[in-house]
Amino acid sequence: MITATNLTKRYGDKTAVDDLTFSVRPGVVTGFLGPNGAGKSTTMRMIVGLDRPTSGTVTVGGRAYVDQAAPMHAIGALLEARAVHTARSAYDHLLALGATTGLGRRRVDEVVDLVGLREVAHQRAGGFSLGMGQRLGIASALLGDPEVVMLDEPVNGLDLDGIRWIRGLLRSLAGEGRTVFVSSHQMSEMALTAEHLVAVGRGRLLADVSVAEMLASTDSGTVRVGTPYATELAELLAGEGVQITSSERHVLSVVGRSSEQIGAVALLHGLVLHELTPQRATLEEAFIAMTGDDVEYRSQTIDDTSRRAA
Repeated sequence: MITATNLTKRYGDKTAVDDLTFSVRPGVVTGFLGPNGAGKSTTMRMIVGLDRPTSGTVTVGGRAYVDQAAPMHAIGALLEARAVHTARSAYDHLLALGATTGLGRRRVDEVVDLVGLREVAHQRAGGFSLGMGQRLGIASALLGDPEVVMLDEPVNGLDLDGIRWIRGLLRSLAGEGRTVFVSSHQMSEMALTAEHLVAVGRGRLLADVSVAEMLASTDSGTVRVGTPYATELAELLAGEGVQITSSERHVLSVVGRSSEQIGAVALLHGLVLHELTPQRATLEEAFIAMTGDDVEYRSQTIDDTSRRAA
């Protein structure tokens, strides 16, 4: 378990992490979300002792990283996949890393096979593609068979097969009761992989919720209804608190009635429905809605540029 309490990190007059308190529980994949400059990397560096907090604490399994008797068993981290000796083979890199904590060839062989690097294990790591480098970084993180796994942007550079593999791996690790903490900018992937989310913006905690709760926070309650009897159905559904609009022929957007209620009304009056779809917010939409005021580097939109030109 990772526990951060009032965690703060300042660099001069810049506050990178601001009074951050959250926990990452074992048994679930927890996504770590935030725009660029939100403090995610700094927080992860403090978890593994690479940066010292200005104030506050962060522990892994109840202990600070520097107090761990076997750090590689306590937490395996991928913060920079390219942090390898480029002249060494992937196998020798893992063997040297394992030697620092008494791990030998048997464990190296296990993680090489686990991440799918067997065919290239004896090639120089400096010649690896970005995706192969990511796999090597993940192998390094898993080498100590850690109770806590923390990965920063692990899908970068992976192809479709690699993304599906890492998704299954993270779920499997959580299923074994491990603590899994993963940062990513790919919202669609987080929606498929994570069960819980910790979101930050400008170093502050914005949310510590389940994925379902995050999505529900921006759910408009709109139901899309396709029917050749749109006019008749709209009249039957009308009432206090109900909003019905139509931007397409034979299609209604209904707010204030559930899909079950709409289907029941249509059935009662013998109206054929071709579509009855609740419109759910995506994780990307929920994330943008939550972090809109906390983006450090904001790009101009086409509309903004057009307005200035006008």
